[in-house]
Amino acid sequence: MPDFEITKATTMGDMLQHDMGIAYVLMQSGMHCVGCPSSIGESLEDACAVHGLDANEVLASIQEYLAGREKQPA
Repeated sequence: MPDFEITKATTMGDMLQHDMGIAYVLMQSGMHCVGCPSSIGESLEDACAVHGLDANEVLASIQEYLAGREKQPA
């Protein structure tokens, strides 16, 4: 799969399309409505703001998850 960089501007839909495992990370961070149709077009930063979460912390958790996935054997 080509490189895909997730930033605070990345939409929720794009992130989940890239890797559905990110949904678990988001839910663990306190964002329990990742399947909500209205959230799909929101950026990570906007979604975090709605939920009172620190976008930098959530982004770091997502990046940590993805880094761990890259280290796993195929």
